[in-house]
Amino acid sequence: MKSIQTEILPGSTVTLHFSLSLMDGTEAVSTFNEQPLTFQMGDKTFQPTMEMALYGLQVGDEQVLTLTPEQAFGDSDPGLIQAMGFDDFKAIGPEVDQVIAFATPAGEQTMGIVREVHTDRVIVDFNHPMSGREVVFKVKILDVNS
Repeated sequence: MKSIQTEILPGSTVTLHFSLSLMDGTEAVSTFNEQPLTFQMGDKTFQPTMEMALYGLQVGDEQVLTLTPEQAFGDSDPGLIQAMGFDDFKAIGPEVDQVIAFATPAGEQTMGIVREVHTDRVIVDFNHPMSGREVVFKVKILDVNS
């Protein structure tokens, strides 16, 4: 059941359409032609700066923000770019820009992007794919519940 609250506050459940794109217009993700996203403020669905931009918005509001790398996914960390032995990738046949799932020592899954392929090693970037880039964050608020 919908409440009469329309302004986004801490803990609100929000239903929205959103998109993230690069400055050249390349869209990384969008729900505008799909099912909207429903989440609770504070659940880490969005980066903190993106979430902060939602506070105070109301049902029907639309907003487009250009975020610096620091506001979006951070700068690219050279320490997260690693050389790995080619033998570990033989079964995959790695290609540049290929996204591969890896298991962390803690058993969690993380994604890496193949940046270079050499005969003896593969360079994998474990940074967020949009790190180090300005990001355009677009939202349309569909529903807000307390």
